[in-house]
Amino acid sequence: MVSTSFPVSLPIPDQVLAVAQRLDASGHAVWCVGGAVRDNLLNLANNDFDLATSATPQQVMTLFKRTVPVGVEHGTVAVLDDSNTPHEVTTFRKDVTTDGRHAVVAFGVTLEDDLARRDFTINAIAYHPLTHEWKDPFDGQGDLDRQLLRAVGDPAKRFQEDYLRILRLLRFSARFDFTIDPATWAAAKANASGLAHLSAERVRDEWFKGLVTARSAGRLVELWGEVGALGLWVQGCKGAKVQGCKGVIDELQAAGPVVITAWLSDDPIAALKKLKCSNAEIERARRIHAFRDIIPQPRNATVVRRWLAKVGDAALDLVAIAEAEQTSAGLRSAVNAALASGVPLTVADLAVSGDDLMAAGVPKGPKIGETLRRLLDIVLDDPSKNDRETLLALL
Repeated sequence: MVSTSFPVSLPIPDQVLAVAQRLDASGHAVWCVGGAVRDNLLNLANNDFDLATSATPQQVMTLFKRTVPVGVEHGTVAVLDDSNTPHEVTTFRKDVTTDGRHAVVAFGVTLEDDLARRDFTINAIAYHPLTHEWKDPFDGQGDLDRQLLRAVGDPAKRFQEDYLRILRLLRFSARFDFTIDPATWAAAKANASGLAHLSAERVRDEWFKGLVTARSAGRLVELWGEVGALGLWVQGCKGAKVQGCKGVIDELQAAGPVVITAWLSDDPIAALKKLKCSNAEIERARRIHAFRDIIPQPRNATVVRRWLAKVGDAALDLVAIAEAEQTSAGLRSAVNAALASGVPLTVADLAVSGDDLMAAGVPKGPKIGETLRRLLDIVLDDPSKNDRETLLALL
């Protein structure tokens, strides 16, 4: 079906056009496909156009001098332009076998076959960058107009081919605020147990990307809960906590996925470890968890300084949580004032060092650290004492 509402043309970057022209001149069919086509139809800026072609990966690598076989077993080759920007070119393909995580594909098929293996109708629209022709065999444009997410063909089969498509469905719904087609939603819930077989890295990337791109992070979390993905992947997350907390999660969206995950989970360290997050992300969640119930009243500057010294790098994350939960009005301004003042909050901020203490007669060893901490305790009460002579006199 070809919609009458398609634009005359799309703003294809010159570098992508050059790749398309080379493929076309060599006798290969070439079309723009994927997210950039969809986003431009939604009037969303996206110049990262992918190309689908009848050329095999080997033919693509022969045609272009500078290529990277980023996913050659699945037909994808990145063609590098003069600025080293990669442009993905993928051979028309169809799935031969799949286990719900990995697919074996075959080449030598048509554009229509290639579009038929895609996940949702809004992602199964093709645009010819040279002739400006459109191909929309599954009425993806109509679903864009209806703000509807609908699987291509049999939804159960689409999800069984790759269970990650269930999470992509939730991400697209939250990002675009689209309704999910009833049959597609029923198939997603019926096949949600397959999510347990996905790699942690793929799930984490979908979870994090979904929380960042959603119009409402709270709505994404609700969808994950409704389909059963939260219980499978966000360890320690109780469904009761999600209910009625959409507004809190939306307020936390700017703080990022790690903060939202740490807030949702009773065991954020285990949750982030299960998702194979980085050590830095796990440590960030550990600090949040350790201090999340210690929120000071902002009226007392000394109390705020002592709190900042105690919680360290977790401070701004804890402030974001306090604001989202509306538990401590004015905390952010008090924290910002303390940080802007340059008052010492760690022993490294003191006007004396361990060498100064040893020179003053403090024995080398644990006594140095203990003395520095005692001096910091004094300075937290009275920042004006952070003076070398004053601190040495206090010894």
